[in-house]
Amino acid sequence: MHELSVSLPKTRQPDHAEKETDLIILGGGPAGLTAAIYASRAQIKTLLLEKNYIGGETVSTGMIENYPGFPEGINGFELADRMLKQAERFGTQIRYGTPKKMDLKSQPKKIILDDAKLSAKAVIIASGASPKHLNIPGENKFRGRGVSYCATCDGPIFRGKDIAIVGAGSSGLQEGLFILKFVKSLTVIEYLPTVQAEKLLEQRMRTHKNVNWMLNHQLLSIDGDTSVTSIHVQNRATGATKEMPMDGIFIYIGLDPNTEYLKGQVELDKWGYIQTNAKMETSLSGVFAAGDIRDTEMRQVATAIGDGAVAASSAQHFIDNLSAAKIRSAAC
Repeated sequence: MHELSVSLPKTRQPDHAEKETDLIILGGGPAGLTAAIYASRAQIKTLLLEKNYIGGETVSTGMIENYPGFPEGINGFELADRMLKQAERFGTQIRYGTPKKMDLKSQPKKIILDDAKLSAKAVIIASGASPKHLNIPGENKFRGRGVSYCATCDGPIFRGKDIAIVGAGSSGLQEGLFILKFVKSLTVIEYLPTVQAEKLLEQRMRTHKNVNWMLNHQLLSIDGDTSVTSIHVQNRATGATKEMPMDGIFIYIGLDPNTEYLKGQVELDKWGYIQTNAKMETSLSGVFAAGDIRDTEMRQVATAIGDGAVAASSAQHFIDNLSAAKIRSAAC
């Protein structure tokens, strides 16, 4: 995994003085960075809080070819780095840390870290969602070098190659139909003995002669040197294993929204995603959400960026209204 130019802070003594700002953005992926750019440029004092690394899932994508403005494509790491520098240019403050305690229902909003107490007039939650992992040998090693979780992002890179998809649910087959535009062959590996996707998707997939179905099979390992060259699979009915030459693996066994730390704070749907309206407003006044953490139909860099812009605009209006109300109250 790449790291961006902003390094993790050195260990320091806790600062018990509360740090006040206008806006705190939780998450440094495309949605959070875009919100930071828009808010900071609007002269809103903005702090972006990231727990791991700036860029989110974007930095694991070797080449992004469907983001407008880059006809030759752009490396995910480079795109995230450019967004970071743009946010910093307009004055966004970057801080690394994990919220230990929060009160997003109060005004101002309170967030407590290990080494600091933060407060803000408004909060934008943009901490994203993470692909579920198989946790098998080679998965992490070859991420971005043959292992992918996004066919829309990486499918065209594998033109003329032999590819496998793990997961025969609706998401897996939808992405598989997209990948078939480019690849030489596609192997669908499903742990269960039956296809779990919608019947229409299965019917469409079965019209393609270059699709190999491996139902009731388990992927054991992903192998190679500097990139993926083969996989090991096991027939769950017989226990037999075999090695198969393969150029890439797409894994679709679901997503986990990064909302565990938000339970009891903001309303989530049954899958753990945040529900918002068109203004990116959540169930809490002054709290907004943007990007993959939302209950949304599509999770792409382009859609996350649109969410971030809307969330920043909504947060700006909220902050402006707070200031106007304070002025009116003081005048009475």
